[in-house]
Amino acid sequence: MLSKISSRTLFLMIFLFCCGLMATGYVMEHVFDLEPCPLCMTQRVFIVLAGCFALIACLHNPLRRGSRIYSWLVALMAVTGAGFSIRQLYLQSLPADKVPACGPSVEYILETFPLNKALQMMLKGDGNCAEVLWTFMGISIPGWTLVAFMMVMASALYLALRPAHDTGR
Repeated sequence: MLSKISSRTLFLMIFLFCCGLMATGYVMEHVFDLEPCPLCMTQRVFIVLAGCFALIACLHNPLRRGSRIYSWLVALMAVTGAGFSIRQLYLQSLPADKVPACGPSVEYILETFPLNKALQMMLKGDGNCAEVLWTFMGISIPGWTLVAFMMVMASALYLALRPAHDTGR
């Protein structure tokens, strides 16, 4: 079934999936008042990057070699984002006495510190990142985000590794 779908269509599906993830994040933030922590914001960046590479690939509609390059870029963004999801899940699994101290808000970090220091603080995470604010079926937000990153990664790897005659182009 997937072999009949063009690379362009699959890239579009990845882009739309990333758009859905971002929309879900904004609903959780603005409707459910769940303030994103630094690691949540970092994961959003990698969702956006994966979606942007997928959109560029869809619009560019490259031949096989170009499609593979875009696929690997999307997969790289998904793997990196998954790493930050795993880091947050690790922080959430720590006993209360081992959780790092809570830090300032993301807005304060970005307004106060130089960009390289702000990025370093956001990538490391803090006690805010260890707090579980919402779960569905016993899985927290970074757990579901990890599942989403794995789906994007699997789709991108499928695009990168499928035989040339299945590319639809």
